Amino acid sequence: MTTSELLERAREALERYLEVHVDPDGALTFSHAGVPCVIQSSELAEGLTVLSLTCVVGWDLPDDPGVAASAAERAGEGLFGTLGVVHTDRGLDLTLRYAFPAQGLEITALGTLLMLVVSTASQLRSELLDVVP
Repeated sequence: MTTSELLERAREALERYLEVHVDPDGALTFSHAGVPCVIQSSELAEGLTVLSLTCVVGWDLPDDPGVAASAAERAGEGLFGTLGVVHTDRGLDLTLRYAFPAQGLEITALGTLLMLVVSTASQLRSELLDVVP
């Protein structure tokens, strides 16, 4: 399966739940509960095509030890995705990323898996907003 075919399947799967936009480069962009997300596809090796989902949970957050500690604690609880904390000049940016080989997944299963990650990002954002002053 090519990267573009896999992105098309991901689009079909997500459109059951969300409005999805296809960028000029083929990437899929959408938002869930205020969390912007993007899905890209790449072929790591012949026969190994993966989807990569990145959700921006928070940006320009206060560079506060409590925020970083809350994110680190939450990172250990998640099953779907890896949390990333980036220190910038404006504060902290927090992302949730998940990459997986998606070839062979039925549309319903693919949609369920993607929504598990997206829902985790949305829940994390909600919890984070409770912690951020």
